[in-house]
Amino acid sequence: MQIAIAGATGSIGAPVAAELIKRGHGVRALSRHSEQHPVDLETGAGLAGALEGCDSLVDASNGGPAEKAARAVLIEGGRRLLDAAAEAGIKHHVCISIVGIEAVPLPYYRVKVEQEGQVEASGVPYSIVRATQFHTLLDGLFTAASRYRLLPGGAARIQPVDPIQVAEVIAAVTEGKPTGGRQTVAGPEVLKLGQMARSWRAIRGVRAPVVRAPLPPKLGRALRGGALTDADPDHRGMVGWSAWLVRAP
Repeated sequence: MQIAIAGATGSIGAPVAAELIKRGHGVRALSRHSEQHPVDLETGAGLAGALEGCDSLVDASNGGPAEKAARAVLIEGGRRLLDAAAEAGIKHHVCISIVGIEAVPLPYYRVKVEQEGQVEASGVPYSIVRATQFHTLLDGLFTAASRYRLLPGGAARIQPVDPIQVAEVIAAVTEGKPTGGRQTVAGPEVLKLGQMARSWRAIRGVRAPVVRAPLPPKLGRALRGGALTDADPDHRGMVGWSAWLVRAP
């Protein structure tokens, strides 16, 4: 199977590409930095003909976190991508999304909801894979915060998942028939942000206090209530937060 991946060099696009190649598929990497297929969804540059000869398309593109930047890639760029997919006769469009986006009042998440609706209305056969927060994303958050000698904590409930295991699910979904619906992937444990920060600090050997991160009331209630978690996901990762930190570089 020949599979195109939009955003193939990103945090989830790269492991998806690696997993599909391992499974014996041909992968066409579409990104601004691709040597063979440079594509810029914000402008449409390179998109014409980029999907010709491909059977399936994985949309791992990303923009933001500001709403305007996210819309430029995920909505305007996503529309261009879907039009190109229809023109190329793509048989399966796989959109990567996030658990809980309807319940969390963030501009970026509103854009992701709109992106999903656009995929559903496109007429291109599709599947949507939603995941909880990646270990790598949270590791990056704590690393960035530690430069200021403070780590964000609090009671926000997070269900971190290994992006490698998410990539395995996305690859399997891509190999299958379009579902016309959503599948979810979540980590093996639900932790409070403060717990995660303290584990990160101990394993990374960083000296920094954990402080409660101030959040707007609606956002705080949603996160404390577990809006970003899934008690019964379709697929559950097996690598917990501390275990991932111990083995991560």
